[in-house]
Amino acid sequence: MGKRLFVLLALFAAWQHWDRIETFLGLGPTPRMAAADAPVVLYATSWCGYCAKTRSFLAEEGIAYTELDIEKSAEGRRAYEALGGQGVPLLTVGDTLVRGYDPEGIKAALR
Repeated sequence: MGKRLFVLLALFAAWQHWDRIETFLGLGPTPRMAAADAPVVLYATSWCGYCAKTRSFLAEEGIAYTELDIEKSAEGRRAYEALGGQGVPLLTVGDTLVRGYDPEGIKAALR
């Protein structure tokens, strides 16, 4: 019974983090750059649910991005505060800011 429970828990954990596993194994879609090759930067935290949804959205769309954890990176925190902060996720596409989990806003910024 113990082995079965362990296997079920392992499968559940893999399902919960499949987007990260795909990225780690290189199985996800081929990353593409934003419109006009504008850099995409995600300011986030490890515990934020909407940050996780934003990561998943970017991965599903194959959008190449750089992530800065505002709690673990001094550089990330400074840049986040310079942009006006006020919550995570905060995404920049070139000079365009997208606040919160906003797939339509991200798509619009990429056009």
